[in-house]
Amino acid sequence: MVIDFPPALAAGDLIAVVAPSGPLPLDEFWRGLAWLRARYRVRMRPGVLDRDGYLAGNDARRLEELASAMLDPRVNAVVVARGGYGAMRIVNALPWRAFARQPKWLVGFSDATVLHAMAWQAGIASVHAPNVTGLGRDHLVSTRSAWLASLERPTARRVWRALRVVNAGQAAGPIVGGNLALLHAMAVAGRLSTPKDAVLALEDVGEAPYRVDRMLTSLKLGGHLSHASAILFGGFERCTSDVDGGQTIEDVLDRCTRSLGIPVLAGAPFGHGAQNEAFVLGAPVRIQGNAVTWPGSATPS
Repeated sequence: MVIDFPPALAAGDLIAVVAPSGPLPLDEFWRGLAWLRARYRVRMRPGVLDRDGYLAGNDARRLEELASAMLDPRVNAVVVARGGYGAMRIVNALPWRAFARQPKWLVGFSDATVLHAMAWQAGIASVHAPNVTGLGRDHLVSTRSAWLASLERPTARRVWRALRVVNAGQAAGPIVGGNLALLHAMAVAGRLSTPKDAVLALEDVGEAPYRVDRMLTSLKLGGHLSHASAILFGGFERCTSDVDGGQTIEDVLDRCTRSLGIPVLAGAPFGHGAQNEAFVLGAPVRIQGNAVTWPGSATPS
């Protein structure tokens, strides 16, 4: 599968902020939006602030807002305001074929995983990165620097070092993935497909170890891990339970992946925890030893 990169962003470009999932915590949202506006022009509809129970407005509102941003030729990137839940309710109705003909960056994480999965299946790279509310909450220089670098220098070389080795080995391929629960849900819906030899990046939050075991086992039994050349685990925050018999989340991640016979690394700096470094989904990476390397190239293929 060939994965195309949208044009890199530059200061002053137009980004559309959309809310396809849950309603917004306003303090964090306004702080994140202010940071974005210091570098880019921002387009945002008033409906972003809507609330319909656990959704940021009804399905029709969220669908029209996101579809319009995806197709607007003036917009250079579409940035998700917040995760939560809701993107999966509208994902089938989004204009993926038209979007692939004139792609732009989709940026976000957590519930945005369903958008990323559809993007890479359409052959388009996207950016797994803090949502707007996360940018308002996280003032780490490294987090914001990685966010900018992923969009403005998406083919640059970078390395994540000193990760925990679960299964040693070497591998290479496009990095794809995101939130484990969302990828599991996509598989159940029959909408998950990963590129051959993909490096599968996974993270989650608030899931008991036995539930993580069930999701990983289901993906394995369903053949969804068979194309992976390696697995990369990020943060699994608050993944504890009183009913797991002393099994830690690390125990589960190790046990569920050792038998795959491919390199597995854990502790990568992305997810719902203190570290959530942006990275380009669809970019070629290499796994070697305890490191992940983006080799960098002038023209990704």
